[in-house]
Amino acid sequence: MIPVATTFASAAFGVAVFHVLALPLPWLLGPIAACLITALAGFDMGGIRLLNESMRTILGVAVGATLTPAVLATFPAMWPTLMLVPVMIACIGVIGVPYFQRICGFDFPTAYYSTMPGGLQDMIVFGEEAGGDVRAISLIHATRVMVIVVALPFLLIGVWDADLSNPPGEPVTDIPLHELGLMCICGLVGWRVAKRIGLFGASILGPLILTALLTLADGLHHRPPAEAIWAAQFFIGMSIGTKYAGITLDEVRRDLTAGLGFCLILIVLTLIFVEAIYALGLASGMEALLAFAPGGQAELTVLALIVGADIAFVVAHHILRIFAVIIGAPLAARIFDRW
Repeated sequence: MIPVATTFASAAFGVAVFHVLALPLPWLLGPIAACLITALAGFDMGGIRLLNESMRTILGVAVGATLTPAVLATFPAMWPTLMLVPVMIACIGVIGVPYFQRICGFDFPTAYYSTMPGGLQDMIVFGEEAGGDVRAISLIHATRVMVIVVALPFLLIGVWDADLSNPPGEPVTDIPLHELGLMCICGLVGWRVAKRIGLFGASILGPLILTALLTLADGLHHRPPAEAIWAAQFFIGMSIGTKYAGITLDEVRRDLTAGLGFCLILIVLTLIFVEAIYALGLASGMEALLAFAPGGQAELTVLALIVGADIAFVVAHHILRIFAVIIGAPLAARIFDRW
């Protein structure tokens, strides 16, 4: 229990420091920064996996509660940008695989599954089955998510003057008790059913689907309260930072450095796509950035909720990205390997 206590104490300290210094997103970036520093300092860290996953159900419920009939009516207009998602994935693969192989010296399975911007756990499983270095894949993906999540708030503030101090929802006291109960049921039941049938991203997509059905049936009229979204941020930030627990100097020199270089490539590529989408008038720059930034689905959902972006637009693109990577990764790996 000591590693778990260390993790929670570090995360709480990070939140407090970010609040005192008035830094953006204290409930998300504070735990990331504090847990990262604690992990790099060599402390044993751990989390409660079931609790971490359960907190992600809050985000699924939050997104599902926004999918009203009026929002769903906007989906057909998204097709031009949705079609660009596979194009961006292909560009990432064409640039990323040679980068990891020829510059960083990784074998092909490690290079390929470190490149693909899918879910962390899925890429680790695929990479392990293909004979890749699981630890390297894990650290590179953790670095990708961390850098994107940390960089985006400063881009949003600097370019769009976004207000990241807005509460992500109403206070819990303003939401009817029966709706809070329905949200809890949607979160838990949706998650467990989705996990039972093997749906990827079950802790988010299961609650999202069940909550959306209830919202469309006029059974829900509120999103989860601000306090719940803050709790979700806390656990997401904590889980990102703890992925660096036990990292060695050799891994810092090789895997972490390689991951940071790849993040620079991803940021440049993302900005190119965002600029093209904005220039063509397909979406606003801020929403294009949130939709195409190859960070974690949960983390980008949090940012979209806070800045008041079009949640449906952002989430639709991330679901397509993860779906395309998970379905296409094994097939594309064979093509890449032969090439």
